[in-house]
Amino acid sequence: MKSIISQVAVVGSGISGAVCASSLARNGVSVTIFESARGPGGRMSQRREVAEDGKELVFDHGAPYFSVSNAEVLGLVREWESRGLVAEWKENFGSFDCSSNKFVDIQQEGLTKKYVGVPGMNAVCRALCHESGVDSKFGVGVGRLEWLEDENLWSLVGLDGQNLGHFQGVVASDKNIVSPRFTNVTGRPPPLDLNLVPELAVKLHDIPVIPCFAIMLAFGEPLSAIPMKGFKIMNSEVLSWAYCDSSKPGRSAPSERWVLHSTAEYANSIIAQTGLLKPSEATLTRVAEDLFDELQSTGLNIPQPFFKKAHRWGSAFPVTSIAGEEKCLWRRTRGWLLLEISVLVQILKVPYLVAWLLLPSLLAVYSDCIIISPSSLLYIIWLRCVCNLVGL
Repeated sequence: MKSIISQVAVVGSGISGAVCASSLARNGVSVTIFESARGPGGRMSQRREVAEDGKELVFDHGAPYFSVSNAEVLGLVREWESRGLVAEWKENFGSFDCSSNKFVDIQQEGLTKKYVGVPGMNAVCRALCHESGVDSKFGVGVGRLEWLEDENLWSLVGLDGQNLGHFQGVVASDKNIVSPRFTNVTGRPPPLDLNLVPELAVKLHDIPVIPCFAIMLAFGEPLSAIPMKGFKIMNSEVLSWAYCDSSKPGRSAPSERWVLHSTAEYANSIIAQTGLLKPSEATLTRVAEDLFDELQSTGLNIPQPFFKKAHRWGSAFPVTSIAGEEKCLWRRTRGWLLLEISVLVQILKVPYLVAWLLLPSLLAVYSDCIIISPSSLLYIIWLRCVCNLVGL
């Protein structure tokens, strides 16, 4: 069947945007990705830093790994594995109880398969964003979406006022497309005017999210006092998760690199003091000290790292479902859909969010053509219910 929709813009190049773009392109749709960051990945990003001695350090400072609980999607993950994009992380994991200062619930290798991108968590997104039929534009943020009634097209305008082109459809995998947080940070209204979807405006006006701080650490010697390579941290008001990033397959290991994640409560307390704008170096230094001090307080005999730096994930994780008990919330209007993934197939998990909310931070749905993850609980996307629009 010939595609009726032939040109689509995808806003955001995290796992949802990247896989959606790839799936549409493989089915004959011309796709342009707009990503405000320098590269793809979203919460599956990789961070490059330079130590004082000039040594380059690389960290997966977002999602540490993902696991698969859907047989159909496992086939897709195996395809990525055959392409060398992902590999199984074969290490022991567990929990550390700060009230007793003891490791508990040690999980032996292979109990639950944990996959990581190779050579970094962003490997899958990077590969998909460069497939045939996908034109990726990094460092280009979308400032406004306008509906051209006479032409039946969407017009995208950049943050700098530049015309980004006209498209028959738009896929938004970035919550900031409608979030008032966009205004708090930039001083501009959100790119999508919710007056275009009045029946959903109330639900979409303020999607609740939770923040997290990550601290990246590099040590000259292995942390021999820690008997596992990743662990949930219990009964701490500051830390929720820690993992040895350099133990993942495909990583060079001239040093031992660890990443720690804060609790939501700690992150919220810092943001309450400093606001939503990009945190200052002084704030990030304070956060790095707080998180590392909490790790040292465990009594694990942790030495001083030769590199220590914090990063803020300001609104990465959803707090609640918009659709409630419904499996999805969508409306077809002006050639696009608003879709919330709420009670669908869980296949990708990030453990520290499970610890906070008993919800995954990376979820996905496989529907013959598209995998998406509800980092924002909102997508403007074509799924199976309207695949006829794009000839899928």
